[in-house]
Amino acid sequence: MQLGQYPPADHVLAHISDTHFLGGGRPLYGSIDTDATLSAAMAALEASRIDIDALVFTGDIADLGEPDAYDRVRAIVEPAAARMGAEILWVMGNHDDRSAFRAGLLDAGDGDVSHDATPIDRVVDLDGLRVITLDTSVPGYHHGELASEQLDWLREQLSVAAPHGTLLALHHPPIPSPVAYMQVLELQRQHELADVVRGSDIRAILGGHLHYSTHGLFAGIPVAVAAATCYTMDVTAPESTLVGRAGGQSITLVHVYADQVVHSIVPLGDFPVVARFDSDFTRRLEAADPVELREYYAKQQG
Repeated sequence: MQLGQYPPADHVLAHISDTHFLGGGRPLYGSIDTDATLSAAMAALEASRIDIDALVFTGDIADLGEPDAYDRVRAIVEPAAARMGAEILWVMGNHDDRSAFRAGLLDAGDGDVSHDATPIDRVVDLDGLRVITLDTSVPGYHHGELASEQLDWLREQLSVAAPHGTLLALHHPPIPSPVAYMQVLELQRQHELADVVRGSDIRAILGGHLHYSTHGLFAGIPVAVAAATCYTMDVTAPESTLVGRAGGQSITLVHVYADQVVHSIVPLGDFPVVARFDSDFTRRLEAADPVELREYYAKQQG
């Protein structure tokens, strides 16, 4: 249905971040049911009946890199993704373990590459939309870095433009954080990445790590950070504190149009319904003339 100036999006992705599962089904910080919020996210996406091309998880899938944590995430995500016909793209975070990540999420078996300590960088084509995932993690640390070899690899990938452009997904977003203590955990030497991506066909950068939804601009490219599904950081907390709250969890829908990319936040929770427009109303809406609709709404506002 097209009621306005824009046709339907060419691609739709669900941007999900920072699930932070612990092994053994243990609650995070002793109280946060990470399984429940991720399950709620999958249920919301399925119930929407939106045609989703891919689910993009921008890091910190596990909190301590435990194999059982990755198994449980897959058990929740993969059946839902299969029913939606959506691909799954996993991105490494600073809490993830590369060996367990490869074995648990990428099916790299023992004796194969499951003990490979090199960064996990990948390219996926979604019917002309290219998604490049970069591993910004530094084993043993929580800040982010990109090796010169990774930047060279990225430059080579971007040397040829994709039909519908490129989305870059990484864990550490290359934008400032107003939360002071998060600044020490940021992506280092961002100017090196800027030199590679500036002027490329990258249309948006998807990030995580911060545990709150935020947006910015990097080398002329829009950056969108998805809030965590586990817990969120309080951006309004006093400057000398770092406060995480068991609320405000959300995911983001990414609609890729011919000339722009739109990011829409989807809160997770069982909220009361205060208004509902039934199917009869929507049928009349589809049949109505757009000009008449605008005049009707103008009268209602007046």
